[in-house]
Amino acid sequence: MAGIDNIRTGQPLTTSTSRSSVRGDNQSPNADAPKKSSVAQDSVSLSSQGKAVGEMHTQMASQPSFDKAKVAAIKEAIANGSYTVNPEKLADNMMKFEKELGGL
Repeated sequence: MAGIDNIRTGQPLTTSTSRSSVRGDNQSPNADAPKKSSVAQDSVSLSSQGKAVGEMHTQMASQPSFDKAKVAAIKEAIANGSYTVNPEKLADNMMKFEKELGGL
């Protein structure tokens, strides 16, 4: 039988059953013949939508998640004291965010 360790390590699963029986004098004539075993193979196929999602994931993973140039410009503005904050716009954005979260 396949153990849980085989599943975790990614080894192929093989299952086997063994039956031991005591045969008397009336053994079948094919008792010494090799037994055929069949191993079921699992397969997975993806739809075109699934493949498209996989491709989009690959493209998104290869792109940076933020604009490095914009971050660098903001850091520079903060460092030299030229960065200003619009308190009304900040408050509006905070209220909008709270509404989206269902807080108000």
